[in-house]
Amino acid sequence: MKNVLLPLLSTLLILASCTSDKKEIIKLEGNSQGTTYHITYLSNDGILYKKAVDSLLAEIDGSMSTWIPTSIISRINNNEENVIVDDYFKVVFNKSAEVSKKTEGNFDITVGPLVNSWGFGPTTKNTLNKAKVDSLLQLVNYKMVTLKDNKIIKEKPAIKIDFNAIAQGYSVDVIADFLESKGIDNYLVELGGEIKAKGKKENEEWKVGIDQPSEEKSTERKLEAVVNLNNRALATSGNYRKFYIEENQKLSHIIDPKTGYPAKHNLLSTTVIADDGITADAYATAFMVMGLKKSIGFLEKNENLKLEVYFIYDENGKWKTYTSESLKKRIKELH
Repeated sequence: MKNVLLPLLSTLLILASCTSDKKEIIKLEGNSQGTTYHITYLSNDGILYKKAVDSLLAEIDGSMSTWIPTSIISRINNNEENVIVDDYFKVVFNKSAEVSKKTEGNFDITVGPLVNSWGFGPTTKNTLNKAKVDSLLQLVNYKMVTLKDNKIIKEKPAIKIDFNAIAQGYSVDVIADFLESKGIDNYLVELGGEIKAKGKKENEEWKVGIDQPSEEKSTERKLEAVVNLNNRALATSGNYRKFYIEENQKLSHIIDPKTGYPAKHNLLSTTVIADDGITADAYATAFMVMGLKKSIGFLEKNENLKLEVYFIYDENGKWKTYTSESLKKRIKELH
């Protein structure tokens, strides 16, 4: 699903091995949503839940993947009549509206037409100029889309919804909830670089590595930091993996819904830790749009959200980092 935001396992390297008395270590992996997933959990009964996990991910794809023509979101974008949304769709839509309001539109699921036109969606890239971008901006406003009686109401037919900046974080939550429903309380779920962890391994919290924001295509990734994660979710967004060069300009997949252009500032990557993956994923994208100063200001004004962040940014050609005060005792920088 999430070809727009593609921080694969290479972006967040899981660093742990576990042993536990009377509990078997189960590892699952597979492909879904245009990326990979890796799940590790401690089991009392040794049951493998791969088939169930694959089924859940397929259901989510059938609801929210813009890459599947028959999905609920694709049918809504194509203006089919009487499309009824499912519970997956409703949860993500409502969280998206919440984050959009909080960030004053810096997160916006109606950015779909711009994402497609810039060449980061399922359709063919368009040739853009200022007039075309300004025209597409008339279709971008989360307030023009509402959910009523399990149906999406669009003020303009050409509006297209895009959940790619939030759906993988939510998918991680769905899998985590499934594992907990089976009595599993020690696990780490990773999908496309979004992670949720609970419990411990070898009597210590799970450890997750955060990559340096390198544009190199090497399979070997250098870590910038390692963070302890327990009963929290982590998501990373960056402008260094999914981009292209046009007329000597680097164009990132992070589209600013207010300007219509790829976001341009010195913030290279945002790692957000929250209680759930859907929240972490959405705010990681929003902060990439907002930039360093606005994001820090937002965090200071919204302490009630209980977000923790690790930002990597460029200052005169050198990497610098910003870390939430509450996170400093659980994170180890490697450089």
